[in-house]
Amino acid sequence: MPAPVIVDARGLMPPEPLNLTLEALDTLPPDGEVILLLYREPGPLYDILKRNGYAHRTERSDTGEVSVHIRHAAAP
Repeated sequence: MPAPVIVDARGLMPPEPLNLTLEALDTLPPDGEVILLLYREPGPLYDILKRNGYAHRTERSDTGEVSVHIRHAAAP
């Protein structure tokens, strides 16, 4: 399994976090993972991921930071 691609978008202004995440997903290998780091949940991103065949898991740290783990969705 390849090392995850980290997109540290904390402190960036929209739409830069979304653009950086989509760029990382363009080259994501089938068994790869992108981890997006933010200060709040990226609501609009979730719909984009679902429509484009990605699954995600969101974690919130004790400090309120959010990490979104994104992978290719499993085939039905």
